[in-house]
Amino acid sequence: MLSVANLNIKNKKVLIRVDYNVPINKGVIINDYRIKSSIETINYCLSQNCSVVLMSHLGRPIDNNDQYSLNPVLEYLEEYFNTYIHFSDDCISNESIEISNNLLPREIHLLENLRYYKQEINNDVSFAKKLSKHADVYICDSFGTSHRKHASNSAILSFFKYKSIGFLMSKELKYLKNNLSYKNLTIVIGGAKISSKLKMIKYFINNCRNIIIGGAMVFTILKSLNKKVGRSLVENDMLEESKEIFNKIKSSSTKLLLPDDIVCENDKSKKITLKNINDISDDEVGLDIGPETLIKYTHYIKNSDCIIWNGPMGKFEDLSFAVGTHTLSEVIANCGEHITTIIGGGDTVSAIEMTQSLDSFTHVSTGGGASLKLLSGEKLDFQNSWEEYE
Repeated sequence: MLSVANLNIKNKKVLIRVDYNVPINKGVIINDYRIKSSIETINYCLSQNCSVVLMSHLGRPIDNNDQYSLNPVLEYLEEYFNTYIHFSDDCISNESIEISNNLLPREIHLLENLRYYKQEINNDVSFAKKLSKHADVYICDSFGTSHRKHASNSAILSFFKYKSIGFLMSKELKYLKNNLSYKNLTIVIGGAKISSKLKMIKYFINNCRNIIIGGAMVFTILKSLNKKVGRSLVENDMLEESKEIFNKIKSSSTKLLLPDDIVCENDKSKKITLKNINDISDDEVGLDIGPETLIKYTHYIKNSDCIIWNGPMGKFEDLSFAVGTHTLSEVIANCGEHITTIIGGGDTVSAIEMTQSLDSFTHVSTGGGASLKLLSGEKLDFQNSWEEYE
């Protein structure tokens, strides 16, 4: 896929698919990381004397609910660029297309939420054709939606002779796709369900030095090995496959690391105790990794040359069970420049931001589902669409 830096866009009208699906509360943007991540591509286009049209989705609106309007993003962008930005409350109306066609060089036009039209998620060709009328050049810089075939990143490709990916997409592909060359690669995997991370685990068997496991998915593995897990969350339909994966890793060149101790909560009394992994009581729920486990995990992390982290180590939303995730976040953030640190988006980013600056890591992904797909050795749907329409 061609990078925007290698495409002649000087004096052109460019349509950029960005990802401004950001958390908004009462009209105020709570987290602007995805917006900031799009600025490099926008600034580059402006430096090439382009007129810029931005399109994005926000949430999953039913009808044209004002709650999902991109108006707060418009206000953010106007403040950031310190200039007036055109806004259209209908992304495919004749009026919005006319505004785009009449844009002067270095002017910006933001289109209203793409998902106000169901045709967007249906990858509708007619809808994509109308969107394409906004510009001469198409740039995809929306990594967070690149694992899905939607009209604005799939069907639309057939209507542009000149198209490319932006700088954000280039970075995501660089760090999430090409990571098997490291000699001491350690994968840190957490979260609630092993089923959602199974492809990733399988992909890295024999392709990394260590696989560190945390989060509730630990208990599905432990139960598959006939260990007592009390009332901890378990995917009972994944027990057989979990045991198979455990045995496969054990017989591979990859080392599997599981917790030695767990922070538990009594299901009835709510009393919090620290337990050895083999001593969880029948009425206890495991909700975080313990200090011995953190010491062990830290040792392997600091002896790596690359860390890829996807998924929290416990129920980090509750501060009583956030110590494991936050401590691990601090350890990885302070690894030093000689260790590449890659964060796989989603809940991991939310957990990190509670205590750390995202600037402390080599790369922080803007897309949870898309990053997980690449880290599982799969192609993004956007990549398949690109090849189809080339």
